[in-house]
Amino acid sequence: MPENIAKIEVRLRELAQLFNSMDPSPFLDRDLDGDAEEFIVSWAREHPADHEFELAIHLLGPPPADRAAGVEAAVRHYFGVRAQMKKHEFRLLMRRGRQSLLIGLVFLAGCLFLGEFVPRLLSGTTAGIVHESLTILGWVAMWRPLQIYLYDWWPLFEEQRLFERLARMHVRIILPA
Repeated sequence: MPENIAKIEVRLRELAQLFNSMDPSPFLDRDLDGDAEEFIVSWAREHPADHEFELAIHLLGPPPADRAAGVEAAVRHYFGVRAQMKKHEFRLLMRRGRQSLLIGLVFLAGCLFLGEFVPRLLSGTTAGIVHESLTILGWVAMWRPLQIYLYDWWPLFEEQRLFERLARMHVRIILPA
């Protein structure tokens, strides 16, 4: 196996354990079982970002022929849909960030503008406290947009990239000898 291929191995009694039994969708559109997905994703996170994946499914007995032939397409489709969902979440977060930034900037400008009039209305220590309070309040309003643009987008972007890599993975079924 080439060095940049990471092997993820899953041992199951039957192929049906890989998929959510409550999902009435056709086989290709079926969701993975929550535990199976968590296992695959957690192992995938252990490998470097430049590695592609191979999923080796060890079964106790042969699966139905129609299911065995479509398992790779079903797994790839599932992770492809998950990648699209993360891409959509990322877009929503960026839109929320733009809206928050606009609101925060308007609020900050308003606070700074009001802060300039405080010395004309009040005097002494009270004017200084009110001026500084308005300045701090305006910058606190910028907290959320800065958090979105500095920190919140990374996990979504990384998850999207991971799901895209999982959507390309080769899937092999291995039966006992």
